[in-house]
Amino acid sequence: MFGATSLVLAVSLSMDSFAAALGRGAVQKRPGLSEALRVGFAFGACQLSMAAIGWAVGSAFAGFVQAVDHWIAFGLLLMIGGSMIRNALAGEKDDEAAATRSGWLALLTVAVATSIDASAVGVGLAMADVNIAVTASLIGVVTFLMGFGGVLLGRAAGPLLGRRAELIGGLGLLAIGTKILVEHTLL
Repeated sequence: MFGATSLVLAVSLSMDSFAAALGRGAVQKRPGLSEALRVGFAFGACQLSMAAIGWAVGSAFAGFVQAVDHWIAFGLLLMIGGSMIRNALAGEKDDEAAATRSGWLALLTVAVATSIDASAVGVGLAMADVNIAVTASLIGVVTFLMGFGGVLLGRAAGPLLGRRAELIGGLGLLAIGTKILVEHTLL
């Protein structure tokens, strides 16, 4: 299962990270290449790690992982997205808001939340004949590129959106969390 199938899997898993990076780039004042690299690295490392962890857990705990992963992702994204919406509606000072959201803890929380689905995919990969090192690395690299590009695209969109960028970013995270929850509970 390498080649086109693995690439499609990697792109699919990275879409949530891309959306979160896009919002992050739009909210921050002039994020530079170092911020784009930081976001890309955090998202890529989390996706790679979660896919490998899911693979390691394997089929022994597949039912448990699949039973709770969507709730964990939903809760984390609800917290971060809700905070962004609250700050946008409260009119918090831009410098203070950016400082709060640009820390490693906030970044890692979003990176983990958008990567939880990769652990479930990793469990499925344990049942397939794949080289997990190659597949997880591809997932990590593609997610890095999507996160990096998302911040830079968000930077361009931020001035056009102004204060609404934070509100849109928060709503986007809530939508991602809801999508994950609905997909796992209804399907």
